[in-house]
Parts: sequence; C-alpha cells; structure tokens
Amino acid sequence: MTCTQIFPFPQFHPSGERCLLAVYAQGVDAAVNEKLRRITALLNQEKRPGIEEVVPSYSSLAVFYDPVLVNFQALCDLLRTCEQNLDAAQIDASRTITIPVCYGGDFGPDLADVARHNQLSPAAVIARHCAALYRIFAIGFAPGFCYLGGLDESLHTPRLETPRTLVAAGSVGIAGSQTGIYPQDSPGGWRIIGRTPLTLFNAERAEPCPYRAGDNLRFQAVDEAAFHAILAGEQS
Repeated sequence: MTCTQIFPFPQFHPSGERCLLAVYAQGVDAAVNEKLRRITALLNQEKRPGIEEVVPSYSSLAVFYDPVLVNFQALCDLLRTCEQNLDAAQIDASRTITIPVCYGGDFGPDLADVARHNQLSPAAVIARHCAALYRIFAIGFAPGFCYLGGLDESLHTPRLETPRTLVAAGSVGIAGSQTGIYPQDSPGGWRIIGRTPLTLFNAERAEPCPYRAGDNLRFQAVDEAAFHAILAGEQS
C-alpha cells in the first residue's frame, strides 16, 4: 500500500490541550510507518519529563503530554530532532507471525459474498488471502486489534451495509482495502471470511498480544478439526 502524499516536513497540530498530533503523510506507506516506529522508540527511550504517552498510527503520531512540564513548541522541536536520529532508535526486529484460520461455513459467513463481489471462487479468495504477507502498521481501536497493510486488490470488498451487533472473537474480516482480526467479541461491519482459534489479547500474559506494530502476519488455512485442536490447546 502506498500513500498519496508524503510531506517533506511533519505537520504539527494541537489535539486538545494535552496532545500534539504530528502528521507525516496522507495515506499508508511502509517507509513512513517505519519512521514513526523509530521516533516512538526514541521518545520512549529518552523518557522526557512531561511526555505521558506516544501513540503511532499509519502515518501520524499522537504525543500526549503534561503542559505544565513541557510545551507544544518544545515537543515540535524534539520530534524534528528525533527525525534526524532515527538510527539511534532501539527497536525489536520484525517478526513474522502465522495466524491459523478456518475459512467459510459458520466461521466465515461472508466468504461467498466476498467471492461473488470479486468474481472469484471461495477457494481463490482463501488462497489469495493466505498468500500475502501483511505488515502491522498499528495496534488500536480495541486491545489487540491490528491494522494491516498488504491486502490483495482483488479481494477489496465494501463493508456490510448494516453492521452485526456481535462478531465473535477471532473473526477474520475484510472491509474495503483492509483485512484484520477481531480480538474480542464486539459489534462490527467487516465481511467475515474466517476465524482463528488463537487468543489474540490476554492482559495476564507477559506479552498480552502475540504480535506488535512493525511485525508481519501471515494467514494459514486450517480445517475445522485443526481449529478445535488449537482452541483446546489455547484453553488448557
């Protein structure tokens, strides 16, 4: 996925009295996202007084701060300095995480609709969905929900006209040019094509999510017997 415009300099905007929003591009670009990942790491490494939280997104960065300890202009200057020192960021190497998915049937009620919309067979949808390597650009919206880039254009499908009131945890869906996984039971309007038996968020684990921003995901098709075997292992 590429963005429509990369700004030569970040655009800084106040977002309320305690947040600075730094926008580096419009759209989605892996290089811009990697820059944000490194700037986030630098800010967290330095532990500057007054910076409370740093939240990266596709192409922007939100910095929450205490205005008594640091002001808006000082944060702008700090972000510009960070952009010149990206190599100093201490970041974890990207991992590739495989997510098993049982496609279709009760687990993927919208698989046939996605296939019809794109003039493909359900088997072709599954094959193309599993063939791609997806970068995790950000995690948010809900604990463990990852924003992925890399969905094959031949699978792009509009959201449901009427969202479901309940989508089961682990459901894998497509909405427009995005694909993703619902980490908990929740309402949702994405086209559900399958479900993973993995627990994607558990606050009691040392690492609550099995992945982090900057990692890559790959989906692997499994049958229903394998789904239930993996689920039993998760629950044991």
